[in-house]
Amino acid sequence: MRRPGGPGLSAPVLLACGALLLSGCASMPDSGDVRRVDSSPRSDVDSQVRVYGVSPGKGEQPAELVSGFLEATTSDEENFGTAKEYLTKGAVKRWQPFAATTVLDQAPDVRVETDPGDRDGNGKTVVLSGKRIAVVDETHAYKPDEQPYEERIHLTLSGSEWRIDGPPRGLILGESDFQRIYRSVNKYYFADLGPDAEDSKAGDNVLVADPVYVRRRIDPVTATIRALLDGPTGWLEPVVNSSFPRGAALGRQDERLSLDDSNTLKIRLNNRAAQISAARCARMAAQTLFTVQDLGEGSAQVGAVRLERQNGSELCALSSDAARAYAPDGVEGHPRHQYFVDSEHRMVRLSDEEERPQPVPGPFGADDADLGSVAVSRDERDAAGVTADGSALYVTELASGGDRGKARVRSQGGSVEHGLTAPSWDGLGGLWVADRDPQRPRLLRLRGGTGPADEVRLPKLDGGRITALRVSADGSRIAMLIKRSGHTTLRLGRIERRGTADAPKLSVEALRAVAPKLEDVDTFSWAGDSRLVVAGRESDGVQQLQYVESDGSPANVPEVPGPNGVQSIGASEDQTRPLIAETRENGIVRLLPNTDWKTVDQDGSAPVYPG
Repeated sequence: MRRPGGPGLSAPVLLACGALLLSGCASMPDSGDVRRVDSSPRSDVDSQVRVYGVSPGKGEQPAELVSGFLEATTSDEENFGTAKEYLTKGAVKRWQPFAATTVLDQAPDVRVETDPGDRDGNGKTVVLSGKRIAVVDETHAYKPDEQPYEERIHLTLSGSEWRIDGPPRGLILGESDFQRIYRSVNKYYFADLGPDAEDSKAGDNVLVADPVYVRRRIDPVTATIRALLDGPTGWLEPVVNSSFPRGAALGRQDERLSLDDSNTLKIRLNNRAAQISAARCARMAAQTLFTVQDLGEGSAQVGAVRLERQNGSELCALSSDAARAYAPDGVEGHPRHQYFVDSEHRMVRLSDEEERPQPVPGPFGADDADLGSVAVSRDERDAAGVTADGSALYVTELASGGDRGKARVRSQGGSVEHGLTAPSWDGLGGLWVADRDPQRPRLLRLRGGTGPADEVRLPKLDGGRITALRVSADGSRIAMLIKRSGHTTLRLGRIERRGTADAPKLSVEALRAVAPKLEDVDTFSWAGDSRLVVAGRESDGVQQLQYVESDGSPANVPEVPGPNGVQSIGASEDQTRPLIAETRENGIVRLLPNTDWKTVDQDGSAPVYPG
C-alpha cells in the first residue's frame, strides 16, 4: 500500500469483520476489497469494519516512517504488532502504548528537525505538533486538556533502514480516530455517604457511575472488568468505595471474558477474594453487572453474574432481576411528570400523555404561589420553590391541604439575579440551593429537604459565582454554572462528606470542565448516570444542544436538534423520557419520542424533572 505523493508511506487498511463486543471477531475474511484509509480526520467507520496496520516499506524516510507508525497505532491489533515493526528492538521493550493516550483535534503535523548534534547522519529527530484536546491516563480516565502539543521522536539507522528508537509516551490519536477506536463505559462503585449514611433514603446501596474509555473492538468486556477491579478513577475515588477487596484481580492474566449460553458472565478471581462474605460478594456482583450491562449487543444482554474463586468454586451469583435492589434508578426514581412554572407563577405538571398542564395539588398550585423556580423530590411527594423575586425558599408536600410553612432559606441579595438559584434534590433526600448574594455567596444543603441548612464549603472560584446547579441522584457530584469574566461555563465537582451525623462537614472539591468546547453555557440538566444535556455556544455565538459525559468527553449518542433560544432545559436520567425546555419565542416545548418539538405552554418557564 502506498500513499499518493510519497513513496513507501504505510497506511492502515480496513477489513470487514463481524465485530461482536462480547466475543470479538470470529475470523478473517478471505474475499472482498482491501483499501487504504487516511488517518484523522476521517468519517465515522462502520462498527463492523476493522482497521489493520501496514508494515514499514523499504527505504522509508524519517517523516514517512513516523507517519506510518502513527497510522499503525490506529489499527485494531490487540498488541500493536505492526506498529512495533517501526521501532528498534530496544524501543519495543520500552514503549508503553497504554501509559497515556493523547487526543488531538486531528492527526499531528510531522516534520523533520535539523539536529546540529547529528554529525554522522545516523540519527534524526521528527517533531509532532498539533492541538491537544484531551488526555486519557493509564486508568482509562478522560481529562479535557486543550493546549498546543509538540513532541519529539528520535530515529536511528538500523542497518540501512530508519527505525524509531525514541518513541512517544503512549498513543497519539486524532479525535476522529479516538472516537472510532475507543468507547466510553461506566464502571460502578458505591457512594461513600459518610455522616449522611444513616439518614439516606436509599441506605448505603447507592451506585455511582465512573466513566472510562476502553478499546471498542479489543475484548471490551475483559478490559472493562479489569478497569473495575483496579478501582475508581482518581477524580472520583475520594467519594466512593469498591466492595472488591484490595488486590482482587482476574484469576488468570490471559483471561478473556464472555457470556455463556445462558447469558451469564462468569468471572474467576484470584485468592484475594476467596474469603469474603455472601453479602459483600452480592455487592461485588452488583458492581459488576451494572458495569457490563451495556456492553452486549442485540440479544446478548447480561442476565447474571457469577463470581468464582481461583479454584472455580462459586463465591456468589446475582441475576439481573435480583440486582434491581442496587439499581441506580433506585435513587433516580421513576418520574411520572414534568414540572414548570406557569404565567401565574404557579407550579404545574404534565404527564407524557397530557397536552395541557395542570396545577399541582397543594399550596404551590394555588393562585398566590408566587414562584420563580421549583424542584421536586425524586419520589414526587415533596416540592421546593423559590419565590419570583429570588428571596425565599419554601418546601411543601404535593398534596391537597398541605401547608406552605415558613421560609427554609432567605437571601439578602435584593434581586432575582442576586437571590437564590433554582433548588435541586439528590436521591438521598437532600435539597441543595445556592445564595447568589454578592455580600454572602454560599451553597447550602438542607437535610431531608426541611432539616437544618448545612453550608457547603466551595473551592476558590477566582471571582466567579454560581448561577445554577444540579446535584446527581447519587449525591456524589454537583454540576454548576459558574459566571466569571463575562462568560458562563459548566463545572462538575465531587461532594465530600466528613464530620458526624450531628455536625456534617460537606465540601465541593476538584471542579472540572464538563463542556470545554462551549465558551458560554446557557442551561443544562443531568440526562443519565454520567451524562448531561447542555445548551450553549462556541466562539461563533450559535447556540447548540448537545450531550456530554461527566468527564468532559462528547457523548456517543445521536444529536438532538435543538429548538431556538433555549433558556432552560429539563431531562431525566431515564433516557427514554422526553426533553422539556423553555425557549425565548415559544415558551415551554417538549420533545416526545418520534416527534418534533411541540409547544405545551406559551408563557411557562423553569421546566424540570424530579431531582
